[in-house]
Amino acid sequence: MRESGCAASPFLPCAACDIPLDLEKFRHSLTQSSPPVGLTLALAGLWWDAKGDWTRAHESAQEDSSREGSWVHAYLHRKEGDDGNAAYWYSRAGKPVCRDPIDAEWLQIATKLLQ
Repeated sequence: MRESGCAASPFLPCAACDIPLDLEKFRHSLTQSSPPVGLTLALAGLWWDAKGDWTRAHESAQEDSSREGSWVHAYLHRKEGDDGNAAYWYSRAGKPVCRDPIDAEWLQIATKLLQ
């Protein structure tokens, strides 16, 4: 496995090279106009959220029926202030309702989903 990234961009994953995306590369990808190829729907939701597009973030999370998608879905509803809806999605994700600062929760989710 190459360590420096793809020839097109050393900061983005390359499906052909099977280079994993880590938090640093994920954050750097936010300088691009679209998410890296191959992201899960949950990670795409976090990506769009970090870009300031809550609607696209929510659409991505809503399409993902996994626990990870539910976790991102919960985070997004918590961020918008809909605590009741967030609690429902935390339950679907098998997670307790988060009380950490919203930025800390984004980082926690991103770190876990990128593992």
